[in-house]
Amino acid sequence: MGEETIANDENVAKTKPSPKLTLLPLVFLIFYEVSGGPFGVEDSVKSGGGPLLALLGFLIFPLIWSIPEALITAELATSFPENGGYVVWISSAFGPFWGFQEGFWKWFSGVMDNALYPVLFLDYLKHSFPVLNHVAARVPALLGITFSLTYLNYRGLHIVGFSAVLLAVLSLCPFLVMALLAVPRIKPKRWLFVDFKKVNWRGYFNTMFWNLNYWDKASTLAGEVESPGETFPKALFGAVLLVMGSYLIPLMAGTGALSESSSGEWSDGYFAEVGMLIGGVWLKGWIQAAAAMSNLGLFEAEMSSDAFQLLGMSEIGMLPAFFAQRSKYGTPTISILCSATGVIFLSWLSFQEIIEFLNFLYALGMLLEFAAFVKLRIKKPDLNRPYRVPLNTFGTLILCLPPSLLVVLVMVLAAPKTFLISGVIIVVGFCLYPFLELVKEKRWARFIPEEGRPVSGEHGDESSASLLR
Repeated sequence: MGEETIANDENVAKTKPSPKLTLLPLVFLIFYEVSGGPFGVEDSVKSGGGPLLALLGFLIFPLIWSIPEALITAELATSFPENGGYVVWISSAFGPFWGFQEGFWKWFSGVMDNALYPVLFLDYLKHSFPVLNHVAARVPALLGITFSLTYLNYRGLHIVGFSAVLLAVLSLCPFLVMALLAVPRIKPKRWLFVDFKKVNWRGYFNTMFWNLNYWDKASTLAGEVESPGETFPKALFGAVLLVMGSYLIPLMAGTGALSESSSGEWSDGYFAEVGMLIGGVWLKGWIQAAAAMSNLGLFEAEMSSDAFQLLGMSEIGMLPAFFAQRSKYGTPTISILCSATGVIFLSWLSFQEIIEFLNFLYALGMLLEFAAFVKLRIKKPDLNRPYRVPLNTFGTLILCLPPSLLVVLVMVLAAPKTFLISGVIIVVGFCLYPFLELVKEKRWARFIPEEGRPVSGEHGDESSASLLR
């Protein structure tokens, strides 16, 4: 019986051959983890009291938030090129308890984020199919979309990667056309308009933060990337440029071509109206179709990262071994089903509630990541870093300071309800870790034994097998 259990554990831990992610699919997977296009940035114009703060935000926030987060992700993902990503980083810096909390917070926020996309997909379609406004049609459609996209994830990560490339091209094309059509109508002085009396700072910062975060999510797929030491930094750099361009070009075209008086009308889905005003009904329809496709890509990318995070946590012994079981396509079957179940249960919350909750939990996790980045520079200066941010220890502190202050600001601006619910989730995580340790000790469930855990060849002085010692 004992030999059979060990054999089963080894089979669970073994990585089945599957195609690795290459540079181009990884660029677009990161693009969809972070952005997916300009859908959802419209609120930045309304909450910012006009175009000026929106445009400045998408120029400045990447400098103080996106680029530092991408640089930190590039260094740590290449130093620990394993599934689980930031869970492995935090465990190496602060131990398995905090690594588990990081994983729980980030997985929960990721599933909440993913719950948005089937709903938004139907919201765009209901303009053409009003029947989707009725619960009797909406609920089956929501479940059907979730199950269909979950199956696509099950079929293989390489399929998801190339689907992301195709969806991104189809989603961004109408905005390039809109920008070209808008050129004769653009008046640059319109970009400078702002009415500070109408600025909603809480909504503004939440919109900026949500549209520019999740650069670290692709790290949970690091074990599935071909030559991660070379591929990850290039992919992150390409994705930063793609994300900034996908936000700024449509915003500059739309706000520059329309009068300042329309600033109060900019809200989710308004780009479709902008397209109609600039190009006509055909462009509006094209943008609506692009928005629907973008939400599919966002769902696929987020689902992949969430599922492979659970697989990575199982591979280092934090979760039971069944989370590491792979299908014949190399995908983590149980982990995908677990994430899909969470999406279905959370998809009934309102859009703004989900945004605040996931931002708060994500912000907590980012503070831990910044701290781990600095501590690993001090604690393990000789760690093999295929990509190293070209800064000394003091420089890394300065690099982490602006994004840390932004994260704290986003948390401080949260509503009391967000503090309450996030507090409950944090307490659950604190209780869940010792419970799983008891389950492991009592052998109520199988965990991958230490000798069966994957050992990475990218960083010689530490492997995932040693993180829980």
